[in-house]
Amino acid sequence: MVSLSKATAPTRENLIKISIGMSKQEVINIMGTKTKEAYYHGGLDKWAFSTINNPYRSEIIQGKGKTLEVIYYVTDDKNNDGAISDDELTPLVFDEGKLIGWGWSFLQDNVQKYELRMR
Repeated sequence: MVSLSKATAPTRENLIKISIGMSKQEVINIMGTKTKEAYYHGGLDKWAFSTINNPYRSEIIQGKGKTLEVIYYVTDDKNNDGAISDDELTPLVFDEGKLIGWGWSFLQDNVQKYELRMR
């Protein structure tokens, strides 16, 4: 078992290995699909355990004439509380099964550009 921040480091490092135009399967092969057990500080000098699923979640977002798939990976440990919040995720954005970009700014730009509806 490793610390939560050490568990997310390899996934974050894998981001430099992906590139625009890769297929969804190529990206998943690089980014990984393993579940990791990690520990975090639970307060009052207690340690607790958490399970990190990668990809953490995925969704299809649709708008006017455009449908994108977004896969979110846990890449950061900002609060060390065992809970995974959006600011600890990196979205990877696919159009017709090909990677077109990643990161929150990229996703938001496309949501606005194509008037996509997110949850």
